[in-house]
Amino acid sequence: MAGPEPGLRLRFQRRFLAARPLRSLPWPELEQNLRAAPDSPLLRDILHQTILHPLCVKYPPSTKYRRCFLTELIKKHESTAAEPLDELYDTLADVLKEEESTQCYKNYLLPTGDCVTLSESTAMISGGTTGLVTWEAALHLAGWAGGNPEVFRARTVLELGSGIGFTGIAICRTCQPKTYIFSDCHPCVLRQLGENIRLNGFEVTWCIQTEPQGHEVEAKNCQTPKLMVAELDWGSVTEEQLVGLQPDIVIAADVVYDPEIILALIGMLQKLSTCRADRKAPEVFIAFTLRNPDTYHLFQAELDKVGIRWQIIPAHGNSNFLYDVQPNVTILQLFI
Repeated sequence: MAGPEPGLRLRFQRRFLAARPLRSLPWPELEQNLRAAPDSPLLRDILHQTILHPLCVKYPPSTKYRRCFLTELIKKHESTAAEPLDELYDTLADVLKEEESTQCYKNYLLPTGDCVTLSESTAMISGGTTGLVTWEAALHLAGWAGGNPEVFRARTVLELGSGIGFTGIAICRTCQPKTYIFSDCHPCVLRQLGENIRLNGFEVTWCIQTEPQGHEVEAKNCQTPKLMVAELDWGSVTEEQLVGLQPDIVIAADVVYDPEIILALIGMLQKLSTCRADRKAPEVFIAFTLRNPDTYHLFQAELDKVGIRWQIIPAHGNSNFLYDVQPNVTILQLFI
């Protein structure tokens, strides 16, 4: 069974470090391998590439996630005739001593060999916002960007609704943009976003859009790419306040989920269409998960109403770090 084992170890590692749903891990294949060779080092290897991996030790997923993972791993081990593995039980005992926290880490291994590490909330809704966790469309958009780096290379990218930063940090790691501007409007999200950018080794410039040309704070940033964070409220920001950003590319992930914000989003895109000095509209790509077809159709109808053309970007075959992203994630290119 030597053939599939290295790939099996890697799939466990990548999915576990990113705290993907436990049901998505390749448990049936693990069982098959263990039954064929119960005394192989496979289980010990998986333990060391997941729970005991240096990334997990330094930046661990939630206590609950690790506890459930170890419990399932022990079940698989006990279903075979293998000798007891004390290290498994010792590790579970250590995890059981930990207290639950409202924060956890997720570590996304990129095809380039780099890693994006994020501090996230353990709750989907926290502090009155859904922006403190990474959503599926963000993974999908980053995967598409990684397969199309020429779209972003040496260009200025503005991301709307950046959340805690996964898509932008991944693009900065893999696509070499000249400038990347993260943006959001919720104070808690902006604070967590800044922390995650720094956690991944980048300096950040805070761009406060309260003056016609904007105002930069901590503008000592000389790295490539240059990373900026802007507080942007789609409903109140003016074209004059956007002039200082000058994006070539505008992207967003999982921002089409609430009918109440669709008009504000489209209004924001209209403002961005004329904010560049050369009057050339930026290219726009929006990824979203199709949860409610009515909301999706409303978005398309409102785009048609204001004359914004759109087309669906074909699904890409290279899954990169997407693991088990749902098939109902779509990317639209908008022509504003």
